[in-house]
Amino acid sequence: MIYQRSSALFAEAKKYIPGGVNSPVRAFNAVGGDPVFIERAKGAYLYDVDGNKLIDYISSWGPLILGHAYEPVINAVINKAKLGTSFGMPTEIETELAQLAVSMVPNIDKIRFVNSGTEACMSAIRLARGFTGKDKIIKFAGCYHGHSDSFLIQAGSGAVTFGSPNSPGVTKGTAKDTLLAEYNNLESVITLIAANKGEIAAVIIEPIAGNMGCIVPSDSFMEGLRKICTEENMLLVFDEVMTGFRLGRGGAQEVLGIDADIVTYGKVIGGGLPVGAFASSNEIMAHLAPDGPVYQAGTLSGNPLAMSAGLAMLTELNNRPEIFDSLDQKTAYLHNGLSSVLTEHGIPHQINRFGSMISVHFTENPVIDFSSSAKGNNEIFRKYFHGMLEQGIYLPPSAFESYFLNDAISYKDLDSTIEALKKVAPDLV
Repeated sequence: MIYQRSSALFAEAKKYIPGGVNSPVRAFNAVGGDPVFIERAKGAYLYDVDGNKLIDYISSWGPLILGHAYEPVINAVINKAKLGTSFGMPTEIETELAQLAVSMVPNIDKIRFVNSGTEACMSAIRLARGFTGKDKIIKFAGCYHGHSDSFLIQAGSGAVTFGSPNSPGVTKGTAKDTLLAEYNNLESVITLIAANKGEIAAVIIEPIAGNMGCIVPSDSFMEGLRKICTEENMLLVFDEVMTGFRLGRGGAQEVLGIDADIVTYGKVIGGGLPVGAFASSNEIMAHLAPDGPVYQAGTLSGNPLAMSAGLAMLTELNNRPEIFDSLDQKTAYLHNGLSSVLTEHGIPHQINRFGSMISVHFTENPVIDFSSSAKGNNEIFRKYFHGMLEQGIYLPPSAFESYFLNDAISYKDLDSTIEALKKVAPDLV
C-alpha cells in the first residue's frame, strides 16, 4: 500500500503540532514509520488520504461499538446541531441520557456528565477524597486513567514507598499521594494498606485492563479487592472508560458481578463524541456540587451534540442486547484464527480476550500484569503491525493497547484478517 500523502501530511503537521499529533500513541513511535491519516470511515472500514481501505480494529479506541458513521447516531447529531451546538445551560436530553444510563447500569443512582475519560477519572478521585476525608489513592501499574497528575505515577524503590512522577510537570507532592500496586496481585494491595493505614481514600482500577494489552483479572483478585475496600472504608473506583457499555449493558460491574462505589465512563456514553461521566450512589453523589462541597464544573459538560449521540448509541445497545453476544462470538472467532496461524508457524504468543477486547502478545509466558506484558517481543510486534497494515488491517500501533472490535465487522472481514496473518507470519519467525 502507498502512504505518500499521509507521510507528507505528517511532515506538515510536525511544523505546527507537537510531534505532529494531538495524542502521543498516534505518532507510531512504538512501531516506527509515519502514521496513517484518515479521511473518512464507514462501518468496519477506514479510508485514508491515500485511497487505502483498512479493516479497523481500534474503533476510535473503543466507543464505536456499532461501527463508524452509524446512521442513528449521525442523524441524531445532525438534527441536534441544527438547533445549536452548545448553550452552557440545562437541556432535557441530559436527563434523558442520565435516566437511560442509570437504568442500564447496576449499582448507580446518579451520573454526572463531563467531557473526557480523563476528566471523569480525575473528578471521581476528587469525589472519593471528599467523601472519605482521606488523601491517598492506590492505582495499578499499567492501568491508564487519563493524564491527570495523580495518575501519571510509577513505582518507587519498593512496594510500600511513595510513588514518583514519570512525567515532567507532575510534582512530587502530587506523586506522594498515589500508591502503586500490581494488577492481579492482591498481596501488593494489602502491603500498601498496611503501610498507609487509614490514609487511603480509594482504589482505582480498569476492571478489564486495556492499556497493557487486554488483561483479565482473576476472580479471586477482584473479589478480594472488593472485600478489602469494604473492610478498610476505601472506595472502589471502576474506570470503565473502555469497558462501560461495551462488555454488556451494565459494563464490567454486570459481567464480573462486582459492585464498584464509583464508576467512570468515556466516549461510549457519547456515541464517540468527546464526553465522559462518573456515577455512584445517592449517598456519595450528594457530596458533589451544587448539592455538596466537592466542586466540579464544565461549560461543555452535557452538551447537546454529545448527549444526542450518546442517547442514540445507548438506546440501540439497550434495545438490542444480542449485540454483545455477537461481538463476543466474533472476537472468539478472531482469537482462534490468529492463534492457529501463529501456532502453525511456531511463533511464541499469548492472546488475551474478554468480550470484544483482545490483544496479541509475542511471549511464551502468560500475560497477567504490566510486568509480564512488557516482556513481549517488541521487534516481532513491529513486523506484525506493519505487515498487517500492508495487508489492509489497522491494528493498535502499540503492543500495550487492546484491540476493540465493532459489530460492523463481518466474518468475511475476520477471515480476511486471518488470511492476512498467514501472509505476514513467515516474516515473523
